Amino acid sequence: MINGIINVYKEQGFTSFDVVAKLRGILKQKKIGHTGTLDPMAEGVLMVCLGKATKLVDMLTEGDKEYRTTMKLGISTDTEDITGKILEEKELPDDISEAEIIDTINSFIGDYDQIPPMYSAIKKDGKKLYEYARQGIEIERTPRPVTIFSIDNISVNLPYISFDVHCSKGTYIRSLCRDIGDKLKVGATMTALTRSHVHGHHIDDSLKLNQIEKLVSEGELDKYILPVDALVSEYDKYLIKDKYSKYLFNGNKLYPNQLFSEDTDKKFKDKDIIRIYYKDEFLALYEYSESDNILIPYKMFLG
Repeated sequence: MINGIINVYKEQGFTSFDVVAKLRGILKQKKIGHTGTLDPMAEGVLMVCLGKATKLVDMLTEGDKEYRTTMKLGISTDTEDITGKILEEKELPDDISEAEIIDTINSFIGDYDQIPPMYSAIKKDGKKLYEYARQGIEIERTPRPVTIFSIDNISVNLPYISFDVHCSKGTYIRSLCRDIGDKLKVGATMTALTRSHVHGHHIDDSLKLNQIEKLVSEGELDKYILPVDALVSEYDKYLIKDKYSKYLFNGNKLYPNQLFSEDTDKKFKDKDIIRIYYKDEFLALYEYSESDNILIPYKMFLG
């Protein structure tokens, strides 16, 4: 079984689940999970966890992401992207200017409350919103706080506009396009979306499914498998002292004095998550409890 992470280029037409299903066939293993859903029309980086790394899936969906998107002004659809049913079309006013468009787009930088789309996997009363939408039922959605960290490389070629966006988890780019169109009073729908960067890994390093299949047949895939800890490098690294290693292997709580770090200035803070290694092998994530001065198992990667 392969244990690690692979940077997959999800192509248009595939769901994220499709990618996982195809990888199970290519790699001949079941233990595979992805770290952030992309709509079928979207493409780009999909970090996929293999074997032991699947324990990180729930953590890795939390991070911020970067996209390149294109939207079309003057059109609104039920899905908020070009695949949906057209709800309204408007002529763009003659006096709409590139400067006004750019100012409006940039006005979304920062925190804002975003109403998620009806065609989404968010659940209401145990049922996904897109299931209601397919039945023609409109559900009132509670706005959710999101953060747009930056918007760059804006290109205006009316009625189309493209830009790069760096945003927080839970941000729907479709809905951002919708909101920009609404603020311009002409409507907008997303026509293209590429996820370019996630968890420090770039689209230029991603592999399409046919490339992965070829690498497997050539016995070369190992060169492209990232280690299990590759996506948690933001957490401080500690090593367990030899005489206490049995406590780690048994999944016990640990005390700070049972660990050591090459950075002697490090100090634990409440709720800190740390990486723990034994003889350079990554084995666990632990969380520090300041009130008890103890480290509690958070994710174990033993066996």
